[in-house]
Amino acid sequence: MTLHHVDYKKLILPILVGLIIWGCTPFKPAGVSLAAWHMFAIFVATIIGCITQPIPIAGVAIIALTICVLFKVTTIDQAMTGFGDSTVWMIAMAYFLSRGFVKTGLGRRVALLFVRLFGKKTLGLAYALIGVDLVTSPATPSNTARAGGIVFPIIESVSAAYHSSPEDGTQRKVGSFLIFSAFHGNIATSGFFMTAMAPNLVAVALAKSMHIKITWMNWFMAGLVPGLICLLVVPLLIYKLYPPEVKDTPNANAWADDELAKMGQLTRAEKLMALIFIMALVLWIFSSFIGLDATLVAFLAVSLLLMTGVLSVQDILHETGAWNTLVWFSILIFMAGQLNSLGFIPWLSQAIGTSLHGVSWGIVLAVLMLVYFYAHYLFAGATAHVSAMYGAFLGVAISAGAPPLLAALLLGFDGAIFSSTTHYANGPSSIMFGPGYVAQNDWWKMNFILGLFYLLVWGVVGALWMKVIGLW
Repeated sequence: MTLHHVDYKKLILPILVGLIIWGCTPFKPAGVSLAAWHMFAIFVATIIGCITQPIPIAGVAIIALTICVLFKVTTIDQAMTGFGDSTVWMIAMAYFLSRGFVKTGLGRRVALLFVRLFGKKTLGLAYALIGVDLVTSPATPSNTARAGGIVFPIIESVSAAYHSSPEDGTQRKVGSFLIFSAFHGNIATSGFFMTAMAPNLVAVALAKSMHIKITWMNWFMAGLVPGLICLLVVPLLIYKLYPPEVKDTPNANAWADDELAKMGQLTRAEKLMALIFIMALVLWIFSSFIGLDATLVAFLAVSLLLMTGVLSVQDILHETGAWNTLVWFSILIFMAGQLNSLGFIPWLSQAIGTSLHGVSWGIVLAVLMLVYFYAHYLFAGATAHVSAMYGAFLGVAISAGAPPLLAALLLGFDGAIFSSTTHYANGPSSIMFGPGYVAQNDWWKMNFILGLFYLLVWGVVGALWMKVIGLW
């Protein structure tokens, strides 16, 4: 057999930074314990390793956990506690749910129905694609899976039907507009639901470690107004600022009809998938009222998919995205929790809070949101960014006097909208940008404009809406 590729050059930076921080132990702040400082060194090196990725992120996390135990920063029993975190398992279960959408063909059928209903105009097509994302997002924690597995293939098919391709310079007919609209629809739905994107659940777990409980319904109600505003307004803004050359698409309806005819009648597997998905969604909505844990709901839904034969045990075992996430997420959550329990995050929060003494918590929270948002230009993925900065920024906001739930939710929303920065910001951006429908300068320019809109809607309107519904 051949050896798997390891990019050793990409190991240099995380190891170097980790060693420098570890070597600065004699100069550590007096309020930080030795174990906390060493955990900080390993954590920073791990985050950098997750960004440079000399090997896949799960491998980086396993090596980091090994170092933690090997150098006695923590015990092996403590290190294993992260694998029992309920939020981690909720992500895995939701991945299995999303596999059901793909396997049964229900996701594709829903997409084609939306195209048939709203596809007479190019703008209508954009809303149809966003509608597909919206419908599937509550039970699909991988926004990359939604973008790449359901939405993007539909865009390519529609674009081909209208002879719109980057290969011959005709991408601006319909393809560029649909790509960019679908990408930004994905951003809005990622912020709309707690279970629509894995980094949201990272934020929830980090908030939980600081004794701030965010329920599925809390997140949904807080994101309802800013989410709807973005879903309705952003496609119109793109239509004005980056318009398609072809405004009418009457053939899209016929194409969708043909594809639906090929699929035939709704299968039993699709019906079962739809019923179980609706059940899970209803239980998530009312879980906080009936005392049912959201993770238990996810387990129940997957159990029903297995019992009805919609999914097999092999489907579960082959869902590598779920198991990959389970490994690295468990380890990062454990390490972030240790930074908090060992006192590093409380010290950092107090130190920054002291430096901001006398400054209004509203100004502090606004500055944190801006810094958090624009720092994403330095990250090639949302999860590493949230893992690195969310906990510390939340601690600073709280120490400045910000209402804990308000700060936790606003920074959580920030973790979705900061993907409107670069073409490498997250998985969906790589998928949508890669084929070349949108030029890089257009992507950055348009995203900069829309990023300002997102900060205004989610930060200002979102905060006012949360005040109205009594979340702070």
